[in-house]
Amino acid sequence: FLEMLSNPMLIPVQGTLNVVMNQNVTLSCHSDSGSPPVRYTLFKCSQKISTLNMPDLTPGLFNLTINSASDVGEYKCKAENNISSGGKYSNSLNFTLIEPISKPVLSSPTSQAKKGQNVTLFCLSENGSLPISYIFFKGRKSISPPVKMRKREAAVIFLFINSSSDFGTYKCRAENSFCNNTKYSNSFNFTLEEERSHSQPLIISLGLILLLFIIGFALAIPFFIIPSYKASE
Repeated sequence: FLEMLSNPMLIPVQGTLNVVMNQNVTLSCHSDSGSPPVRYTLFKCSQKISTLNMPDLTPGLFNLTINSASDVGEYKCKAENNISSGGKYSNSLNFTLIEPISKPVLSSPTSQAKKGQNVTLFCLSENGSLPISYIFFKGRKSISPPVKMRKREAAVIFLFINSSSDFGTYKCRAENSFCNNTKYSNSFNFTLEEERSHSQPLIISLGLILLLFIIGFALAIPFFIIPSYKASE
């Protein structure tokens, strides 16, 4: 008695479809019922990649290497035995290429602040697979919940400079789905902006008045001194 094969299942042996460049992966193609022997064929985007002949219902294991972005296309497998007509096809799989994140950059529109001022910090990793989660720190203490960015945009936090302790060292941390890939940014410190003395506007005003007086006096010389000199002659 010969039995037709069931539709095979195509699964990644490593358990995830997230891969990195130059990674070796294994795909398992398996029909759990049907009469052996079984011939398994792996396809990528309808192009035949490899064929395995199994004497029993043992899964066929296909070893691949992700060498480029084109290697993450759609994969399927086909199972055939001696009575199948055209074979049975599996589900399709697509790998997701994961890129490690670069060191994030922490920046602000201003490096100087004074007490009572609102300031803004930006954190951005230029490279790395999205989404990317950012957390802001002051010293070693986190000052924000994780901010998940699904676009290549900076995470933003708004701060209020309330006391001298708010001028401490700030950092941010970035991570994505790439395993064990957490990066910390540069340190950023706000400096205290010196407040202008109240006497400075007064000094500037007095200087301008003196300058205008000198200019006015210089302009008056031709009208007063020269006529007086001619009259004395």
